[in-house]
Amino acid sequence: MTSKTKNILFIMYDQLRFDYLSCYGHPYLHTPNFDRVAQMGVQFTRCYVQSPICGPSRMSTYTGRYCHSHGAQQNNYPLKVGEQTMGDHLRKLGMGCHLIGKTHMQADAEGMKRLGLNQDSIIGVRTAECGFDPYVRDDGLWAEGPDGYYDEKRSPYNEYLKAKGYPSHNPWHDFANSGVGDQGDIASGWLMMHADKPANIREEDSETPWLTNRTIDFIEEQDPDQPWLAHVSYIKPHWPYIVPAPYHNMYGPNQVLPVRRSEAERVDAHPVFEGFMNNPVGKAFQRQDVRDTVLPAYMGLIKQCDDQLGRLLDYLEKNGRMDETMIVLTSDHGDYLGDHWLGEKDLFHEQSAKIPLIIYDPSEAADATRGTVCDELVESIDLSATFIDAAGGEVPDHIVEGRSLLPFLHGETPVDWREFAISEYDYSGAPVAARLGMEPRDARLFMVATKRWKYIHAEGGLRPMLFDLENDPDEFTDLANDPDYAPVLDQMYEHLGRWARRMSQRTTLSDKAIKQRGGKAQSVGILIGVYDEDDVEEGTLKKITGKAPTIPPA
Repeated sequence: MTSKTKNILFIMYDQLRFDYLSCYGHPYLHTPNFDRVAQMGVQFTRCYVQSPICGPSRMSTYTGRYCHSHGAQQNNYPLKVGEQTMGDHLRKLGMGCHLIGKTHMQADAEGMKRLGLNQDSIIGVRTAECGFDPYVRDDGLWAEGPDGYYDEKRSPYNEYLKAKGYPSHNPWHDFANSGVGDQGDIASGWLMMHADKPANIREEDSETPWLTNRTIDFIEEQDPDQPWLAHVSYIKPHWPYIVPAPYHNMYGPNQVLPVRRSEAERVDAHPVFEGFMNNPVGKAFQRQDVRDTVLPAYMGLIKQCDDQLGRLLDYLEKNGRMDETMIVLTSDHGDYLGDHWLGEKDLFHEQSAKIPLIIYDPSEAADATRGTVCDELVESIDLSATFIDAAGGEVPDHIVEGRSLLPFLHGETPVDWREFAISEYDYSGAPVAARLGMEPRDARLFMVATKRWKYIHAEGGLRPMLFDLENDPDEFTDLANDPDYAPVLDQMYEHLGRWARRMSQRTTLSDKAIKQRGGKAQSVGILIGVYDEDDVEEGTLKKITGKAPTIPPA
């Protein structure tokens, strides 16, 4: 084993639920390659995203900062110019930072224009691409409607399929994310009724193998003497829920886990929770036929991800790179899939806000923890700090709000580890905000999770929610209105207040730099409150005492 991490393979899957991997307990969906990495490293069981939606979650992971700090609190909200990301920190340490896949980054075009940054320049590209040097950027949502494309940028994956001979102006939809109907028509993956059909594409040309191929190409092209981080960011198992053969029918309704929801959740439900339960996707996933059609496809997408992970692991082993490459497996959020009467993500139940996190550290220091499980409270923002630490740097904790996980990987218990985890959600763009008459600045939720409790604070005068994770792990019973739990609410609100009072915006000076500045005023000639030479140290006055100069003649 090497003594220091040389490279980092940072793999993120989109909308991957933590409990849909066999190492996290799924009884039917066997994921031997995720399990393989778990046996090589440490599996974290209490990792929370900083927002349960793609864009803000990723911006927090890449910056190491809470949404409250970086401000990109919804999908397609720009990440403001000046926010430093893991790429900025790692390049200072001599490690390249590259993107292969999705970021959901929205560039701050106005900010770049104000500063005169050309998006074609190196600094312009990095500013527009979340600090990464993009090997290939593909957010994987090439939807097209009557008013045009959802994403106006060129699709590298579409160009690949066109080069392979797929005859369509948008083969991402017509082939990779659609099946074939009984009459030979396009069975669009946007219609969940088609989730049980195989995608109309050769499996080896589908999105997940394509990105794996690009990752291997990237590694092949790297200078062996240049350390790198490769952020390999798969779009799957994110919707559209459709997968090519043979994965489309590997699983059936008999292997779909029973839905986790309770009629009690619908009685006097929190207004925001009620709004999401009654939105179209919530209502769709309340139907058993939808779950029986969609969930086997979701499982097939995950199985394909696992097989492609196996390709990467085999490649690293065959080429002698496993012993020098840290491997990180995670997701940007989960998927309700009908649990709690919900679909998609957005809110803070475990199915949405908790994610898988598995880390393999090749260093000898991590030998004692291989194959172990860590139950401490971890946040996605900890990854930036971990990468800086692994690259040999000192985490700039006035900028990066997460904490390095290396101590856990090395069998150590960090001093004063966090008591609670935080997640945020801006629902100002959701229909429920308009129905409740919420102004955008008030349509916000905050989650505070300890090992025992989960508390949700709602701005705009709405009541909170409270769950006892120990006695009610399914989060069916909201205790916030029970007066017996008032002390718990007070405690959780104090946690939220302590977090909100943290120092988060003084990012240009560290505490260490401020301390070093202290007491230097007199040494550079600034004397305040000094009466005579006895009030200062010897030598302080030598530049301002002596024989007085003569006024020059007029």
